[in-house]
Amino acid sequence: MFPSSDVTSCFRLPPLGQLAAGTCEIVTLDRDSSQPRRTIARQTARCACKRGQIAGTMRARPACVDARIVRTRQWCDMMPCLEDEGCDLLVNRSGWTCTQPGGRVKTTTAL
Repeated sequence: MFPSSDVTSCFRLPPLGQLAAGTCEIVTLDRDSSQPRRTIARQTARCACKRGQIAGTMRARPACVDARIVRTRQWCDMMPCLEDEGCDLLVNRSGWTCTQPGGRVKTTTAL
């Protein structure tokens, strides 16, 4: 059996309310379905990114990504879509689209 001090030293958890380095969490999520055939979703995430990283999206979830991707607006480099979806940049590089195999398109714009 381990002495209690040895067990706690093996696990470094951040204090309550703090995120571990390189992780994100969704803080707010708001959906508006008032328009037919269209849902507008806005989410706010809180991230604790490492040096050289910035908050972004990976596989449709908030994530810390290479800051170069955001600076150059090459959104698809951060792999924002699900595995079975195709990613395309919007013409003005203000965001991206994720196209599902059935043809449904999800458009995301960066603030």
